[in-house]
Amino acid sequence: MEDYRNKYFDNACTSFPKPTEVGEAMLKHLNEGGSYGRAAYDRIIDSSRVVEETRDKLGSFIGTKQFSNIVFDYNATSAINKILSGFSFKHKTVLVSPLEHNAVMRPLTLLGINVGILPHNKDGYIAVEQISPSMIENVDMVIVNHISNVNGVVQPISQLKEVFSGTPLLVDASQSLGKVEVFADEWNIDFVAFTGHKGLLGPTGTGGFYVKNPDALKATVVGGTGSNSASFEMPNYMPDKFQAGTPNITGIYGLQAALNNIPKNSWDWPTLHSILNELKQNPKIRVLCAEDYMFQSDVFSISPYNEDVSGFAYKLYNEYGIQVRSGLHCSPLAHKTLGTFPKGSVRFSLSPYHTNNDLEFLQSCITNAI
Repeated sequence: MEDYRNKYFDNACTSFPKPTEVGEAMLKHLNEGGSYGRAAYDRIIDSSRVVEETRDKLGSFIGTKQFSNIVFDYNATSAINKILSGFSFKHKTVLVSPLEHNAVMRPLTLLGINVGILPHNKDGYIAVEQISPSMIENVDMVIVNHISNVNGVVQPISQLKEVFSGTPLLVDASQSLGKVEVFADEWNIDFVAFTGHKGLLGPTGTGGFYVKNPDALKATVVGGTGSNSASFEMPNYMPDKFQAGTPNITGIYGLQAALNNIPKNSWDWPTLHSILNELKQNPKIRVLCAEDYMFQSDVFSISPYNEDVSGFAYKLYNEYGIQVRSGLHCSPLAHKTLGTFPKGSVRFSLSPYHTNNDLEFLQSCITNAI
C-alpha cells in the first residue's frame, strides 16, 4: 500500500512541495523567453510586466506601498551582504538578536563591526523591557532574525522598533515572509531581507530586500541596468540603484506563481502545540521551542541527550523516511544562546501541505526512534 504521508520536514532549508503553478510558470518563461527592461518587443514587455507585478505583490507581503524600494536579489544572504556592505557604520557597533544566522554574523565579522547581543529570555526571545537607555547610545543598527531557523521563536519587531525609534532596523525575514505578517511601513522598518524559496514557496535563486530610504545605502554591486547607460555611474533612482545585471527572470516567474498560490495550512496550531507538549515529557530529549507558544512558529528542534544529532536524523530517515536537518543550521550564535553548541540539534520545519496526521506520525517516529 502506497504511503501518502508528507515526510519532508526540512522546509526551513527550502520548501517542498511547491505549488504546481511554480514549475509551470518557470517553464513558460524558459519556452517563451524574454529579458527584463532592455528593449520594447513583446517578449521583453511580457517579462518586464511579470517582474514588476511580482515586485508589487511582494509589497503586500512586506507591508509596504513603496514598491520600487523592493530590490530583487538571489537570496536573503546576498541581500543582507549588500545592505551591510552599503551601510555607513559611524560607530562600528550593532546590536543583534541572540538567534542570528551566519548570513548576518559573517558579514559583520568581515566588516569588523562590534556586535552586542540584545537582552533575552532563555529561549532567545528578546526581552524588550530589559533594554536600557545606555544600550541605545552609539548603536549604528539593530538586526533581528524575525523567526529563528533553530527553535522558531518569533521576535517582537514592532515593540523593538518603538524602543530603537531613531536607530536603523534590519529585519531578516528569511523564515517569516509568507508565514507571519510583516508591516514594514506601519512598524517603520528600515530594511527587510527575504528569500523566495522558504515560506513564500518559490524557487531557489529568488529573494531580495526592501529599503525604506535608498539614500541610506551605497551601491556595492554595479553594472548594466538598461537605464542611464551613457553614464559610468549607477542610476540613483530605484530599483535600478541596487539592481545591476539581469535578474533571475525565470525564478521570478516562479515566485509570482508561488505568491499567487500559497495555500492555507492543512494542519492546526493546537495540534502542533500538543505535540510539543508531548515531546517535552520525553526524558531522553530536550525540545527547543518558544517558552510561550504565542511566539512559536512552525519550526522547532530537539536535542537528544545521549545520541549524536546526525545519527538520530539519519535514523529517522532510514527507518521512517522522515527528512530533516541536523547540526548547527548555520546559526552557531543561536545554539550558544540555547545551550546546544557545538552539538546542535535535529530541526523540524513544517509546510502548509502537512496535515495533523503528518504531525502525529512525526511525533510517533521521534518517540520510537529515541
